[in-house]
Amino acid sequence: MKRIYTTKMINTGGRSGEVHSPDHTFALNILPPGSKEEGATNPEQLFAAGYSACFNSALSYIKEQAGFEGESTIEVTVSLYNLSQTELPDVQLSVEITGHIANATIEETMELLQEAHEVCPYSRATKGNIKVEIKAF
Repeated sequence: MKRIYTTKMINTGGRSGEVHSPDHTFALNILPPGSKEEGATNPEQLFAAGYSACFNSALSYIKEQAGFEGESTIEVTVSLYNLSQTELPDVQLSVEITGHIANATIEETMELLQEAHEVCPYSRATKGNIKVEIKAF
């Protein structure tokens, strides 16, 4: 296997801290889900941002192979669930991917979204680990 890219992020303080790249070209304050502060985010928003960008890139590849030129929009919603029945947390993520491709029917869009789901690195990493639902609009 040939490595094509590596990156690193550093966190201090967990969900009430900060995250930054080693060279500090990227830095964000991290807050628990539901908290709001200008310039801050949470891990679920970061996951949704990365997944949406990665999925749309995979979709661009699939569209090119299929001869579709319409611009695509991908929305990724990440939900956090507490399944615990005890004091010990049992937290799980789920993902909903909603996509639109200009000049494509809902059926064509759904077919291309399903193909992108097969090649997207985020989709492949989450396969069998969390619920991922795909919808076209």
